[in-house]
Amino acid sequence: MQVTTAFRQIRKIKDDRFEEENIHDYSLLLNLGVRDLQVAVLQQSRLLYLEDFIFPSVTSTEELRQALLILLEQHAFLKAGFWKDIGVAVKNQKFIQVPEPLFDADASAQYLRFNANVNLKAYEIHQHTLGRSQAVTVFAMPKIWKQVLAETYPNGQYRLFHHSSALIEGVMQLASSDSENPLYVFVDRFKFHILYARDGKLIYYNQFSIHNFQDYIKYIMLVMNSLHINQQMSKVVMWGYLGNNSPHYHEFYKYVQNVSFGSKPAHLQYGYVFDEIQDHQYFDLLSMSLL
Repeated sequence: MQVTTAFRQIRKIKDDRFEEENIHDYSLLLNLGVRDLQVAVLQQSRLLYLEDFIFPSVTSTEELRQALLILLEQHAFLKAGFWKDIGVAVKNQKFIQVPEPLFDADASAQYLRFNANVNLKAYEIHQHTLGRSQAVTVFAMPKIWKQVLAETYPNGQYRLFHHSSALIEGVMQLASSDSENPLYVFVDRFKFHILYARDGKLIYYNQFSIHNFQDYIKYIMLVMNSLHINQQMSKVVMWGYLGNNSPHYHEFYKYVQNVSFGSKPAHLQYGYVFDEIQDHQYFDLLSMSLL
């Protein structure tokens, strides 16, 4: 893989307060998918730095490993080993949510078989407990990804969780104060997530692969019908990688009239430099700070 095609930076925002010599006081968040990576740096509850990369030529876990190594080698500070805290979210489809009262750590591999085929020679199984939804996320991470993390942060000072955990915790925080019980939607670059909470409890979560635009509408209608949600009256809150004038939004509005964009996580503070980010973008990355 050539260096020039290994990765492409599509966004970088730095607060004036960010100083590399103070990294020991900062928390690093890495949201790693099969073809993209988002980075956030926090000082307590204040966002100081945000960066977004895609890996346009990656077609395998080995190519992703090579792209990550090139990115880390070239980056000014990601390889620093003295962060206050490091959180890494894994974005893939090899996961399952298990109610905490029913969870048995010895049965993690069996739980995963309900939702994904996992080659244990190539993957490691991890779990993370979600406080607000009283569930345990069991997920599989490619050993190659873990190898990159181990080489980059040899002291092992990072915490692992699944991308779905960040979305669920972010939604549950909002749902606790929203009496309208909306349907929550997150449009990722390669996946589509739907969540629903009622009376402070998580009722539904799932992610879907998208092959064409009509899949978005199909899955929303399918979930709303299964949950007996009125598509004309009920509120739908949307986040993700789409703009205010995106054709996705206008198409959604044809079928679900009460649709609106979600806001940034309110538990964080943002300097004016982050005003260029639309409020409904990077909800998953920023919600990692709740884990």
